[in-house]
Amino acid sequence: MMCKMLPGYWFCISHVLLKTVPLVIFMLMLGGCKKSAPTTSNNNIRSYRMGFAVSAPNGQLVLQSLNMWATRADAAIISTQIPWGVLYGGTSPETYINQNYKDLVNFYRTKNFKVWVYLDPANGLDRTANAADLAALGKSIAQPEPQTRFARFAFLVDSLLKPDHIGLALETNAIRTSSPSNIYQGVKAAANLAANSIKAYDKNVKLSVSIQADFAWGLLNGTAYQGIDADFVDFSFIQELGISSYPYLVYNQPQDIPANYYSRLLQGHSLPVFISEGGWSSQAVANYSETLQKQQDYITKQSSLLDGINAIAYFQLTFTDFEQSTFPPGTPAIISLFTHIGLVDTTLQAKPALSAWDNTFHRTLKPGN
Repeated sequence: MMCKMLPGYWFCISHVLLKTVPLVIFMLMLGGCKKSAPTTSNNNIRSYRMGFAVSAPNGQLVLQSLNMWATRADAAIISTQIPWGVLYGGTSPETYINQNYKDLVNFYRTKNFKVWVYLDPANGLDRTANAADLAALGKSIAQPEPQTRFARFAFLVDSLLKPDHIGLALETNAIRTSSPSNIYQGVKAAANLAANSIKAYDKNVKLSVSIQADFAWGLLNGTAYQGIDADFVDFSFIQELGISSYPYLVYNQPQDIPANYYSRLLQGHSLPVFISEGGWSSQAVANYSETLQKQQDYITKQSSLLDGINAIAYFQLTFTDFEQSTFPPGTPAIISLFTHIGLVDTTLQAKPALSAWDNTFHRTLKPGN
């Protein structure tokens, strides 16, 4: 998607809070979270793990939010731009990774979650541009030095955190179509450089990029179906594929989404697939007449779509709604389109969509990976 939520924003807030809470207390607070025992049957299974990223309406509710979603997940994702400003400011990547990610990943391990990490070398809010903090330094991902720095950061994320899965670029088809060629070529070079470094060291982690489904269908930019064949060529290292989709921006109701919405993209390719981000707004935003019922219907529809491709994971990404007033100064106003896609509201009260999520989660998991 050309403009969307910055995936790592609330992840960063969570670590500001964690630094003020002793880790032992943090673990004790969360250690009591137990998954409710699902009622299952042999014909009621799912192939995909389910989970979220850290999200909360504000910093004070991070732990409470994490408590809530940890009981209805068996996977977790960290999806973020790399901290260009911090790294160019003199902080070593090793220090940054250990201080900001290590404890969270360790917690996920105590829950036996599979862990995905997704690193965005481009701009998560504007698929036509460089990352804002990189551009502020007078630099571009089109340049070899930032590409090398990105690859080094990705290598260290893998070696220090040891995730089960790592993504090296987000929504590559949207960047290729929307951005200047030199930015896309820079993203391509950075991701491939990182993949080569990681593969030489780690034979176990699964490598991927994500594509934007609504864009691939030509629905976000008013074109004919485009597909994603070019992404398999440009990022030939991928062993699995992430899919991003916010279909309320292109469909009036979830029932309108074609049954082959994901499967058509995969024709001619055989590899594991997962939803890396997405959702449906629970209330009207801009010109989109969304409702709580539509959001609930979307979660149910999503399960059907994932069953059709034998997916390996499904990340809602945001568990909570957001308070737009808490976003950093300069955050584009278009982010308001994505502030109500959580399964709970800003007071952590459940929406109807949460019951649809729980119904799917309580199916028997027979992992595809």
